[in-house]
Amino acid sequence: MNKRVLGRTDLQIAPVVFGGNVFGWTIDERTSFQLLDHFVDEGFNMIDTANQYSYWAPGNKGGESETIIGNWLKKTGKRNAVLIATKVGGSMTGQPQPDTSKAYILKQVELSLKRLQTDTIDLYQTHFDNEDVPVEETLEAYAQLIKEGKVRWIGASNLSPQRLNASLKASAGLQLPVYQTLQPEYNLYQRERYETQYEPIVKAQGLGVIAYYALASGFLTGKYRSEADLAKSTRGAGIRKMLDERGRKILAALDGVSDAYRTSPAAVALAWLLSRPSITAPIVSATSIAQMLGMTDAVRLQLSDDALATLNAASAYSPTDLSGI
Repeated sequence: MNKRVLGRTDLQIAPVVFGGNVFGWTIDERTSFQLLDHFVDEGFNMIDTANQYSYWAPGNKGGESETIIGNWLKKTGKRNAVLIATKVGGSMTGQPQPDTSKAYILKQVELSLKRLQTDTIDLYQTHFDNEDVPVEETLEAYAQLIKEGKVRWIGASNLSPQRLNASLKASAGLQLPVYQTLQPEYNLYQRERYETQYEPIVKAQGLGVIAYYALASGFLTGKYRSEADLAKSTRGAGIRKMLDERGRKILAALDGVSDAYRTSPAAVALAWLLSRPSITAPIVSATSIAQMLGMTDAVRLQLSDDALATLNAASAYSPTDLSGI
C-alpha cells in the first residue's frame, strides 16, 4: 500500500484515515478494539479523533474516543504502528463555545495525552475556531507544545479561509509553527466550498488534506434513497437535503460505476476522493468489519478517466454567487 506524505511533514500515512468519532458512541470498546486491530492489520496507520468525541451521546462528557484509543494502545502495544491525530477547541460538556486560547489548549493537551496514554500527539489540530482569540495566541500554544515534545505537527479543521490565511501569514512572519494539514468537509455531494474557497490555499501552501464526511454521513453508500430509508437513521434530517435532483444523479452514477467495477458505491465514492490531486486521504468511520471493507476496496480501485468523468458530471454544481457576502 503506497503511503502519502502528509503536507510538508515527515508523516507517511496510508490513503485512508480511521475516523474515531464512533468510539464510545455508536460502538463500545470491545467492538472498537476489533475494528482497530483489523484497520492496522490491513496496513492503515492513522487514527483521527478529538477531545470532544463524543460528548453529545447520553452519559458522555467528552474524551470517550481518546480513552478507548488509549486503552487499545496499552493493550496491544501498537503505538509505534499508528499515527495519532486529535483535535482541540470544539464545544464539549462544560465548554459550550469553541476555545482556542493558549491557556485552554495547554490544559486540554494534558488531558488528551493522559486519555491516549501516550507522550506525543503526532498531529494536533484546531477543531473549531474562536475568532475572538488572535491566531498568534493559538499558534504560540502550539509552539510551546512542540518545543516540549508533546506535539509533532499541527493542523486546522473548521477555520474560515480568512482565518486560515491569517494563521499561515502569522506563522511565516513570527516564526511560529505552521499548519501542515487541513481537515475540511469534502465529498462527491459537498464539493463547492472546498474547491472554491480552500483548495486554492491548499495548493499554494502545500497543505495535506484529510477530508471528513467523506461518505456524506452515509448518503454516498446508497443506503438512503427514500423517506422510509431516512426514518431508519438518526441522521435522517441531515441527509434529507441531499435527496434532491443532484443527489439522485450522484447515486445513479455511483450505482453505474460500482456495478461496472463490481464493488460498492462507498468504495467508488472514496476512490473518487483519492483521485483528487489535492487530497491526501479521506477520513472514514466504520462500525463493523463489513463497512471497513470499503476502505480496502477503495485503495485498490483505480477508476478510469471515463468513470471519473461520469462522477464529476453527476456531481457538478452551479457556483454560488459570493459577491454579496
